Amino acid sequence: MARKRNPNGAGSIWQRTDGRYEARVYVPQPDGTRKRKTVYGRIWEECDTKRQELVRRDRQGIPTPTRSAKLSEWLPYWLEEFVRPERKRTTYAKYETHLRLYLLPLLGSKRLETLSTADVRRMVAEVSKRASSATAKESHRVLRSALTAACREELVSRNVVQLVPAPRVEARETKLWDLEETLAFLEATRADPLHTAFVLAVALGLRRGEILGLRWSDINLDRRTLAVRLQLQRVRSELYTDSTKNRRTRIIPLPLMCIAPLRWQRMRQSAQQRAAGADWQGGDYVFTTRSGRSIEPRNLSRSFERISADAGLPRIRLHDTRHGCATLLFAAGVAPRVVMEILGHSQIAVTMNIYTHVSDDNRREAMGHMDRILKRRRPTN
Repeated sequence: MARKRNPNGAGSIWQRTDGRYEARVYVPQPDGTRKRKTVYGRIWEECDTKRQELVRRDRQGIPTPTRSAKLSEWLPYWLEEFVRPERKRTTYAKYETHLRLYLLPLLGSKRLETLSTADVRRMVAEVSKRASSATAKESHRVLRSALTAACREELVSRNVVQLVPAPRVEARETKLWDLEETLAFLEATRADPLHTAFVLAVALGLRRGEILGLRWSDINLDRRTLAVRLQLQRVRSELYTDSTKNRRTRIIPLPLMCIAPLRWQRMRQSAQQRAAGADWQGGDYVFTTRSGRSIEPRNLSRSFERISADAGLPRIRLHDTRHGCATLLFAAGVAPRVVMEILGHSQIAVTMNIYTHVSDDNRREAMGHMDRILKRRRPTN
């Protein structure tokens, strides 16, 4: 059969001396360069089908390695081209840390097609030894996501990470304050400049970044509503505002216990702004420093820990107030769906499995029902 010509950039096909047909097309590589890829076919039509597929991938900008790419090539490319445009900066930073500290040093020399389950198991074991099982589980998840993308891009035929179970992590026992301890904490914060922030954390279960990302335009004290739209985050050297964790705005009715602290915070901030004069650097944020700057998220946690310790309360994290809020709402008989909306979860399973805890009083009350149900009746004469 006579050789057929294709348009520029579409490659070319010719018949080899062994009777097979060969096609070559310049295609993009994971590292951004272009190299020539060769495919073969028993007949011209088979070879042309493969050529057309290479051209299609080229026009769509899909990398087609001329050889099986190393993980040291694919993982950084995946991070920049797949993770950065689609995920939050906090997620990108977390993934980059796992690549830099664990995945690239341990697996970077392996090729995508030759990566084996044994390689993955060794990686998991080594990360568990260097750091912890929880860190190894996260590295396993990051690698699985990267290989899933490689499968979608048809760079590998299977995801071997899915064949290796992630390490088992012992669930951390979450310690929560009881009602009396929670009230004692709120009382201890009354003289603190961040008293209002802690009231919102306890009463509404707001995340740390959501508290610091609140603006006065998000709060309507007359209608007693608060809109959670943004969160303040720090990723390495950058302090920035971002959308909420699930990228949705939620409107929360304000309980009366939040109204007076918010009015006090507004008056206090207005006095600070008048005192600072032209040096005031604030915008519309509810919580700021004396000069109007945004508050560092870590400083809010430090204040929480300091006040808790000074009050002699059991040590918990600021984030644990979300758990406590959910537990109190459930104890008050609030429907699970409503609790999910207040806390801003995307799935009700998260609310039910993670953010609710059963107190000793609840357990005693439950077993008291068993006493009444199973208690034998005294025989009557």
